[in-house]
Amino acid sequence: MYSEEHLYSIALRESNLIGDINFHKLVRTFGSAKAAWENAGKEYKKLDGFGKKMISDLENPEHLRFAEKELKFCETNYISINLRHRKDFPFLLNECDDAPAILYQKGTFDHSRQKVSIVGTRNITTYGKQFIHDFFEETQACHFTSVSGLALGVDKEVHEQSLYHQIPTVGVLAHGFHTLYPSKNKKLAEKILEEGGCLLTEFNSSRKPDRENFIQRNRIVAGISPATIVVETAFGGGSISTATYANLYNREVYALPGKITDKQSQGCNHLVFQHKASAISTVKDLVDQLGFNKPKTKTEELFPYSEITVQFTENQKKVFDAVFENPQISLDDLADKINLSSHKILPVILELELLGKVKSFSGRQFLAI
Repeated sequence: MYSEEHLYSIALRESNLIGDINFHKLVRTFGSAKAAWENAGKEYKKLDGFGKKMISDLENPEHLRFAEKELKFCETNYISINLRHRKDFPFLLNECDDAPAILYQKGTFDHSRQKVSIVGTRNITTYGKQFIHDFFEETQACHFTSVSGLALGVDKEVHEQSLYHQIPTVGVLAHGFHTLYPSKNKKLAEKILEEGGCLLTEFNSSRKPDRENFIQRNRIVAGISPATIVVETAFGGGSISTATYANLYNREVYALPGKITDKQSQGCNHLVFQHKASAISTVKDLVDQLGFNKPKTKTEELFPYSEITVQFTENQKKVFDAVFENPQISLDDLADKINLSSHKILPVILELELLGKVKSFSGRQFLAI
């Protein structure tokens, strides 16, 4: 299941000062992680931008011992180890210059499905919940996979709605597979795996959910999908970093606007104001812009349409009934039919137009809608 290349990749990534970008330079120069491990210390002058101090930690036997333990941990816990330089990554993520060198995976990642990343605040409101519910109602027959960060709030709602609508979902973690944070989402994580989704992380089993890991994690959430949707976030919220990464990767970003007085909408509004995200007006428009291969079914507005019964006044009902029964009736004929003068009918027609019940045409003709 695992090869020497997995072993040396983990060991190399454990070396001090060898981050993801430098890792990629090393394997590109020497051809493999194993060759880089064995030769970089002696041939560091070949490497542009590398000094002796930077690679002084290479060949440290402690890193190899750690890598051996990590392989055993992954084998015991059925964890796949994806290597970027072996082309194991999702295609779009592999395009990102700062993509992780290693991506640990539990569960199934369906490369054939389009991905859409959906992120937002932990302090989700009913407005955000309603939008997420409506989005998944609208897209339940579409061939896609949702991606989020398996945190509380928006992330949790995204994963749960995905599962409810039988849409595969991917959770990107900010720590290794030895733990799960927040612990409240443990059952949700298990359900994601049971229902054909997967969990991803760039962090090995020694990495705890430290604060800085969450920002680092967000670049995977943004990089893995062609589009990121920000549902709700305050100024400076973590989702702003996800949107920033998505912009950096030249991906589409959509934000759900809200009242300027609502704290959890201020970040979204600011993204739109700064032209860093497109404002979501309706779920229908959003789905069209995402380009989902959806069936020919009726699409709804931002929130589900419900029939509103209008209580007509006596004159409104009289005019509406006459227009309904006589499509494109003229003003003069309408006046004759209901025995009401034209100057009294016109204000009623305007009221019915504002209610969305009547449409006017040239030549003072009217049609019931």
